[in-house]
Amino acid sequence: MAGSARRRDGHIAQERMLEEAMAAIAENGLAALTMSALAERLGTSGGHILYYFGSKDLLLLAALRWSEAALTEERRALLGRRLTAERKLDLFLRLYLPQGPRDPRWMLWIELWARTQGNDTLREAQQELDRGWQEDLEALLTKGVTQSRFAPMDAPEVTERASELLALLDGLSTRVVLGQEYGPDPRPAFDAARAAAARLIPRGPRG
Repeated sequence: MAGSARRRDGHIAQERMLEEAMAAIAENGLAALTMSALAERLGTSGGHILYYFGSKDLLLLAALRWSEAALTEERRALLGRRLTAERKLDLFLRLYLPQGPRDPRWMLWIELWARTQGNDTLREAQQELDRGWQEDLEALLTKGVTQSRFAPMDAPEVTERASELLALLDGLSTRVVLGQEYGPDPRPAFDAARAAAARLIPRGPRG
């Protein structure tokens, strides 16, 4: 990866900046990520980073978008796989949940939530990213209902159950990232999420 740190014109690629930002968050926490600290990791200047992102808020947003883009590809691939709806839901939960207390993507999410008040750019970005998860979960549930893997639900019920489940996952994930529950092992958090999903989305006759 180090060989791709700079383009031929000598400028550090934006993707490399985002990779290093995520790595720095995972290693030292979000509070330690400053423009100067990131510039030192990259061997460049804080001004160079600001040239591309404009502010720390926009850098954090770009890092989150970059991380979420990879997960969007995984979600879409998951929806197309030849698996039962129950298995797809399990894998969806694993994609959504943090990997542990220092999960950098979830640290960015929590920071974004805290900064959206009065910031239209961040709030709209949050809504856009949330909408992707919501729509894909609704598609998964709808297909599961059609295949009788989940209990019958009409479209408004699917939307409501998906929203409720995502809200529960947000709360659970926040507690994991803040180190309030479950410790470093991600399995107990997954088991709790799976139990919540089972209560909200009952199995159908083929489930």
